[in-house]
Amino acid sequence: MSASHVNARVQKHRAALRMAGLRPVQIWVPDTRRPDFAEECRRQSILVAQADSADTAMQQFMDAALADVGGWTE
Repeated sequence: MSASHVNARVQKHRAALRMAGLRPVQIWVPDTRRPDFAEECRRQSILVAQADSADTAMQQFMDAALADVGGWTE
């Protein structure tokens, strides 16, 4: 299969998606292969946990939501 055949197929597919009203979007995400990735996850998790523990209204909301899931898995 030649590269030009694949390119033409990809172009046709993308054109069909555009005709359907869609458009391409580029999303940048963290590189999980970086050596500092796990440490950064830990750092952010600690910040979130500290913020959550300081927000009693959010904790009450989460407790109420958790109490309302009875029977979902049965």
